[in-house]
Amino acid sequence: MSAIFNFESLLLIILLLICTCTYVRAQAPSLLDGNKTGVLGLFWKAARIGERLSPYVSLACIIMGVKIMIS
Repeated sequence: MSAIFNFESLLLIILLLICTCTYVRAQAPSLLDGNKTGVLGLFWKAARIGERLSPYVSLACIIMGVKIMIS
């Protein structure tokens, strides 16, 4: 089944995208700061979500990790 049609997989992909974009922006900010609009702006927005909501994103990652380990 595709990750788009499975809600749990879709959440996992979104969390991984947010965490990856936040990490890339922390290591090399120039890669994401130049693309604030358009399709590539999605990565900049994901990085901003990861920076501003980091406690909630990290809690969601922990919950998702425990859920995957249990199942």
